[in-house]
Amino acid sequence: MLSQDLSGCDWPRATVVFESDCIIESVSIRGRRHTKMEIIHGVQVLVKSVLFVLLWCQCEGRDSELSYVTCGSLVKLLNTRHNVRLHSHDVKYGSGSGQQSVTGVENADDSNSYWQIRGKPNRPCKRGVAIKCGEAIRITHMKTGRNLHSHRFNSPLSNNQEVSAFGESGEGDDLDVWAVQCDNDHWERDEAVRFKHVGTDVYLSVTGEQYGHPIRGQREVHGMKSANQNNWWRSMEGVFIQPSQEPLRHDEL
Repeated sequence: MLSQDLSGCDWPRATVVFESDCIIESVSIRGRRHTKMEIIHGVQVLVKSVLFVLLWCQCEGRDSELSYVTCGSLVKLLNTRHNVRLHSHDVKYGSGSGQQSVTGVENADDSNSYWQIRGKPNRPCKRGVAIKCGEAIRITHMKTGRNLHSHRFNSPLSNNQEVSAFGESGEGDDLDVWAVQCDNDHWERDEAVRFKHVGTDVYLSVTGEQYGHPIRGQREVHGMKSANQNNWWRSMEGVFIQPSQEPLRHDEL
């Protein structure tokens, strides 16, 4: 019986073995005169099956690459406890730093909730490369070009640490840097992660406080000292950049 061990790709061996059984049966019925022709046909079937499996495995590998959040990706980040997406807009805080406010919104379709994943200042990450757990990154608001930022001001509603959007055209300062905390080697798209502020050791969090006018119903986003259920985030909608097959100009962020 002809067979090929394809267990490494989880391919059902019965498919290939079935073809071989049919070949041998036809040989026994039709006699030796057709044996060579049938064996050639069987080998062709087997080769086609193996090639199909190899292509399938290659596609599976590409799917695996796409399961990570990568440098340059444009994503919406969902707080899994309160079901709101990280959001910003050109509205300044009326207290504290007076910088651009950062909030959480329930509306999944708001374009002001897109953020780009970038490397830290003076240490860019390579476009399309998966972000490692523990890696320091910047999270830049797409519409305004300001970076997710924190500093030792009190947040306006909960008196935790204020989180704002800071800088111009993607450039701010060292307080724009956050470390991705996750359980595997890389930040997986379907995995809940934490963002720990490198400069002040607080976690990006939501605890449910709601603003009034002019951003009525939006939730306060702030920094908390403790790691808890309020600071889990998961990537949702977005454009996930793939590794480039050829060198590109300006491919670092």
